[in-house]
Amino acid sequence: MEFDLTDLLGMTGTALVVIAYLLLQLERIAATSLTYNTLNLISAILLLISLCVNFNLASFVIELFWIAASLIGLYKYVQRRQQTNQAS
Repeated sequence: MEFDLTDLLGMTGTALVVIAYLLLQLERIAATSLTYNTLNLISAILLLISLCVNFNLASFVIELFWIAASLIGLYKYVQRRQQTNQAS
């Protein structure tokens, strides 16, 4: 079994999603934070790239939803920041 760049990207994506979840459970970051949503977005993109080579439909679909959820979280984060800045 060979280990190539797409495997490295996939493993990096896996590590990032696990780190994000661990930090969330340890209450080091909030689910609404920029860090959490960015880590999830990057990890999903990396996993999606690796799935383009080693395709698995179920994993591909879940990563698309993970990207969508992360983008929604980032959008809401930006909205909250803008509201806070306008209130100041």
